[in-house]
Amino acid sequence: MQTEQLHRPWRSLLYVPASSRRALDKARTLPADGFIFDLEDAVAPEAKAGARETLRGALERGGFGDRACLVRINGLDTPWGADDARAFREARIDGLLIPKVNGPADLDAVLELCDRHPLWAMVETARGVLAAAEIAGHTELAGFVLGTNDLARELGCRAGAGRVPLQTALQHALLAARAAGIICIDGVYNAFRDEAGLRAECVQGRDFGFDGKTLIHPAQLAAANELFAPSEEEVALARRQIAAFEEAEAAGRGVAVVDGRIVENLHVADARATLAKAEAITQRESEWER
Repeated sequence: MQTEQLHRPWRSLLYVPASSRRALDKARTLPADGFIFDLEDAVAPEAKAGARETLRGALERGGFGDRACLVRINGLDTPWGADDARAFREARIDGLLIPKVNGPADLDAVLELCDRHPLWAMVETARGVLAAAEIAGHTELAGFVLGTNDLARELGCRAGAGRVPLQTALQHALLAARAAGIICIDGVYNAFRDEAGLRAECVQGRDFGFDGKTLIHPAQLAAANELFAPSEEEVALARRQIAAFEEAEAAGRGVAVVDGRIVENLHVADARATLAKAEAITQRESEWER
């Protein structure tokens, strides 16, 4: 896992259809932490080859700044997957996203075709969830993306508000990602005009521990960027915790108290991580404003 991957913001990953020049051009202006340029679900079979070339041209032109750029290829069990993997071997991207990964062998098969970029795995099948720990442990894997639509379909569940039927799968994938030290991004919220529902699901994903959320429409960016970032109150608390602990340590004490709560080494580590994340977000947003 590359260290720079862990330390960059991952609040918002927007799916962008690789076949749409208009969408690719618009992406250069959007305040997303990253993009998933999609050759799979967003592209009709007859448009796959053309989309591949359209995306290659857009990536060669650049202009996406410091945003993470992932390419979701088609599965190797389709007529297009192998050509997709080969086509982006020399591209300026941050990784290849592999759909419906059921085990480490699926990643090995892609590496035989393209070994130049970190791999990302879609966790969207029952087999993939059950094998999440082995998949996450693959040496070339940088992150998980949850495919909640496909997963719900395979399980035959009705996710609904709160995603109760999916929670075991979501947490299982997240546990595997955290054990392996890789990024883990929550699935999409389909009703892009439902601001309240989107915000509720962002809060849920954030509280579970996901690094960010995949999005299907630019209108969803503001909510994800806000809710997956440390709040002003969290940043202020982190600073107070660090200051109090350093003062206690200087006085020969191993713990401090802030707002009636004990502050120990582990809390200070979390506080420093909060400040680092807030600083990275501030830097990114200042670059967007230039």
